[in-house]
Amino acid sequence: MRVELDFIAVLTQWPLLLTGVMWTLVLTVVSAVLGVLLGIGCAWTRTQGSAVMRGVVGAYVELIRNTPFIVQLFFIFFGLPVAGIRLSPEWASVIAMVINLGAYSAEIVRAGIQSTPDGQIEAGLSLALTRAQIFIHVVLPPALQRVWPALVSQIIIVMLGSAVCGQIATEELSYATNLIQSRNFRAFEAFIVSTLLYLFLAVGLRSVLNWVGPHLLFGRRHG
Repeated sequence: MRVELDFIAVLTQWPLLLTGVMWTLVLTVVSAVLGVLLGIGCAWTRTQGSAVMRGVVGAYVELIRNTPFIVQLFFIFFGLPVAGIRLSPEWASVIAMVINLGAYSAEIVRAGIQSTPDGQIEAGLSLALTRAQIFIHVVLPPALQRVWPALVSQIIIVMLGSAVCGQIATEELSYATNLIQSRNFRAFEAFIVSTLLYLFLAVGLRSVLNWVGPHLLFGRRHG
C-alpha cells in the first residue's frame, strides 16, 4: 500500500498554525508566571503559616495533584456557569493552568525551602531582618536555585497539557491542528507538523527558562 504525504496542504494553513503557536505561548507564559508565584505563596504558607492555612493549602495541593487536568478545566469552564460564573475559553484555560501549576510548584518550592540550612535563617535574624525579608532575600533565591530544573520541567508539562484546552475551543495549537485536518483530511501530516511544533516549543522554552533562572531570579552559581 502506497501512502502519499502532502505536507503542503497543512503548511498552507500557516496562519492557523501561527495563531495556535501564539496562543500556546501566551497561555504558557501567563500560567508560568502566575502559577509559580502561587506555588511560592503556597510553599511559604505550608512552611510558615498557621495550622488552619497549612490545612487549606494542603487540601488544595492534594486535590489538584490527584485529579486530571482536563477535569479541572471542564469544571471551571462548564461547572462554574452553574454558579453564575461564565468565563471565555481563554480565561478558563489560563485559570485552570495557573491552578494546576500552582499546586505542583508549591511542593517543588517547599522541598527547596525545607532544605535551607537553619544557619542562614539565624544569620538573617541576627541582622534584624523581618521574616518576610529573610524569606525573600535569604531563603527563596537558593531554594529556587536548587529546584529550578524541576520547576522548568513542570512548566513544560503544563505547556504540553495546554493541548487539552482545545476541547473548550481555546485556539491553541492542538485546536488549530484539529481544524486543519478537518478541512483537508490530512490528519497524519497535520499531527506530524503539530508534534514538531510542540517539540520546538518545549526545547525552546526549556532553553529560555534555563537562562532566565540563573540570570534574573537567583544569580549564577559561584565556586
